[in-house]
Amino acid sequence: MLSDKTKKMTRQAYNGIAEAIPNFVRRKEQNFLIAEIAKTLAGEYEKSRRIMVVQAGTGTGKSLAYCLGAIPQALASGNKVCIATATVALQEQLMHKDLPLVQRHSGMTFKFGLAKGRQRYVCLSKLELLAGEAGDNEQGQQALWESKPASADIALLKRLHQAYHTGKWNGEVDSVPEPVADYLWQQIGSDKHSCNKQLAAHRDCPFHKSRDDMDSWDVLIVNHSLLLADLELGGGKILPDPDSMYYIIDEAHHLPQVTRDFSAASANMKSTADWLGKLEKSAHKLARELRSDRATNQATELTSDIEAIGDGLGQVVDFCEANPAIFDNPELRHRFEGGELPPVLITLADNLKLATNQALKRLTKLQQQLMESVKDGEIKGWQAEPLVADIGFHLQRLEGLSQLWLMMARETPSSGAPLARWIERVEYQQRADYLVCTSPIEIGFMLEEMLWSKAAGVALLSATLMALGSFDHYRHQVGLRNNDGTRYTALPSPFDYQQSATLFLPKVSVEPSDDRFGDMLIKTIPELLEEQTASLVLFTSYRQMEAVADTLRMHKKLPILVQGEKARSELIAEHRQRVDDGKVSILFGTSSFSEGLDLPGEYLTNLIITRLPFAVPTSPVEQAHAEYIKSKGGNPFLQLAVPDAAKKLVQSCGRLLRNETDYGRISILDRRLVTKRYGSSLLDSLPPYRRHIEY
Repeated sequence: MLSDKTKKMTRQAYNGIAEAIPNFVRRKEQNFLIAEIAKTLAGEYEKSRRIMVVQAGTGTGKSLAYCLGAIPQALASGNKVCIATATVALQEQLMHKDLPLVQRHSGMTFKFGLAKGRQRYVCLSKLELLAGEAGDNEQGQQALWESKPASADIALLKRLHQAYHTGKWNGEVDSVPEPVADYLWQQIGSDKHSCNKQLAAHRDCPFHKSRDDMDSWDVLIVNHSLLLADLELGGGKILPDPDSMYYIIDEAHHLPQVTRDFSAASANMKSTADWLGKLEKSAHKLARELRSDRATNQATELTSDIEAIGDGLGQVVDFCEANPAIFDNPELRHRFEGGELPPVLITLADNLKLATNQALKRLTKLQQQLMESVKDGEIKGWQAEPLVADIGFHLQRLEGLSQLWLMMARETPSSGAPLARWIERVEYQQRADYLVCTSPIEIGFMLEEMLWSKAAGVALLSATLMALGSFDHYRHQVGLRNNDGTRYTALPSPFDYQQSATLFLPKVSVEPSDDRFGDMLIKTIPELLEEQTASLVLFTSYRQMEAVADTLRMHKKLPILVQGEKARSELIAEHRQRVDDGKVSILFGTSSFSEGLDLPGEYLTNLIITRLPFAVPTSPVEQAHAEYIKSKGGNPFLQLAVPDAAKKLVQSCGRLLRNETDYGRISILDRRLVTKRYGSSLLDSLPPYRRHIEY
């Protein structure tokens, strides 16, 4: 229950912020959201399952609302708050604007910080070794480089080493003083296997410093991927324990896809077989350094496992090369229907699961023996550094390979969705290779096990969680139910849609599937651009966008800024400058411009959506999902495509009104909104704009 003290703390915090912000508008929607989050997290609605799902559109002030709903309750209960976002922009807003504002004016005393994944930090030990700054350890330096380094790379690493030790760099990739290529950062970045506090050089490294700082934070900001990395390890390994954490998951419409991507696994067969030779050499080198029968035996047994893995991978390649017809399609891909592998691959997957798991155990034991030798003083810390880093690299890769074959060998469940499984023929290092992939189709049960059943409380928020007027689609995606105690709330927007915007459906004669659709766009778009200063035209196809832009530039001389021709930030800056100068500006973009693009006021008054944002199920996971629904007697189009298009259409339309004073027109050039049965459902899912329909 919410205590009177917590209620008072929340009211005082809200009033303090309201008084500090000039022209602060007290919104009843925001007040309601603060109260609902606080009550849910305090267990007033359901003590055993404190979860809520909130759709709150632009202008609601949801970031301030969840800060004031969660932080007072966390401080009162001794829990922490973890705010997870999908985008860097929102992380920056929370870190540099919202939380400092709350901290400064709320009267509450709390600490906050941005938690980043381990790979965002430099490993000082690797940096010193690779830069040649680790004394006389030339052998260690050579062991760490995967190939002979360029002198420019070593010079850059020396400068980074100096920058860190003179206080000019904090060791994070995001603040690196000069550009570092990805391949180079992969060599010096921290990783869980080679980063070990037992080694003195690791105790004061940037990663461990950040984790020590994190222990003192009351509010943590993370991205969705770091949240999932911690949850997959059981929770409490990277972040604080779930049972002592209130999770605020903002931009929560991304969570299903991020979870699915995070849980997938893949590996190239030939390049993995090549790597096995390096793994074997490293294991025997480590065994020689350890000078014990136990280590020698582990390395010898590991060699047997490596031979078994190499043999299995070779047989997978043989299968692919004996069946070239299965890759005879534009994607060069073969997806196994229903996730069912042929008998020969089932046997290979089982064998590879056992061999990779056994190899992983043996390599882990070798690593443990190395750390025991360091602890006992048998091996010096500086001698161990390159060995730890080398074995750490192999452990990480072996873990991924083991996970792949564990999933490939898993039996299809009698109930529930199968795994998607497929193989792609790829070019890797100028030769043909085969990429074996697997991914879960549905991830709700995983979130139930990892998060919903463990957390002290969760609030999921986004402007687009509902589809077709219901939370059903999202609820199914994330594994929540209607009767499990979860709260569902859709907040009304503070915008006056009727007065601020017109939804215009001009009469068009062809549907997007018609060959004449492109010609219709070329004719209609200029008519909708007349007498308009700031326009955004959204396409679902890059090819169509470029074709229309080229034609209109040539024949109509229109000043069009096209996505992809410059960096997104440059395009937006140029668009804003044109509007500021009183000139006409027209932006052409695809789906990525439908979300996260903020052009308030005069920067956007004319939005044109060329066609409904139906996704073509081209990815193997989407195809497998549609296939699974069909096998259960369902309709993939109505159950997946239409709800997904409804959410994307709301997102696209949401580009127009960003503030309560914004205004303009939204034109949609897809006649299916009025000719198809699902069209009325899509229209009804949009905000109540003033409508002008020509049909």
